[in-house]
Amino acid sequence: MPLEFRLLRGDAIRPFIDDLARLRVTVFREFPHLNDGSAEYEAGYLDTHVRSAWSLCVLVLDQGRLVGAATALPLQEESEALQRPFLLLGWNPDRVFYFGESVLLPEYRNGELEQRLFEEREDYARSLQRFDWCAFCAVQRPQDHPARPAGYRTPDAFWLQRGFTPQPGLQAEYRWRDIGEQWETSKSVMFWLKELSG
Repeated sequence: MPLEFRLLRGDAIRPFIDDLARLRVTVFREFPHLNDGSAEYEAGYLDTHVRSAWSLCVLVLDQGRLVGAATALPLQEESEALQRPFLLLGWNPDRVFYFGESVLLPEYRNGELEQRLFEEREDYARSLQRFDWCAFCAVQRPQDHPARPAGYRTPDAFWLQRGFTPQPGLQAEYRWRDIGEQWETSKSVMFWLKELSG
């Protein structure tokens, strides 16, 4: 059977919160996130999308089982930590649509699904006719990080093909506990931007 795609907004996301939270925890344990997070934390983060009138959640289901998802909402509704780098450089968060993470179980990562998750969010952002840019951020890990899998390739080439460009001057700091570590440590995330008219 073909995969099913569902595009949900605001409160329509609520019935899928638990499944979304579990999926995010599973994928975020992998490199480069290495996040030893919890479903409770992820559910709390997703609640922002439930309460937004402008959010979007793209679900990928295989015979009813959630195997992938991507989220997005206006940057002005995201955390202060995400908005701050833009404000410091004179950007207007009201004009930026923020893409949260795209998450897919490993066996569904074929390139086509990743592209569909980006296309759906870009099309939605354009349809709102109130945003000039779409943006996402990616965690920065050193090339010699001990948990980096052999043969690991960053998604940079895919993002560049989608028309996004890295913005070294736009970075934020987040703290979380890596798998196998005892304490939270600070992580740098860098933004990528795409002009919606482009």
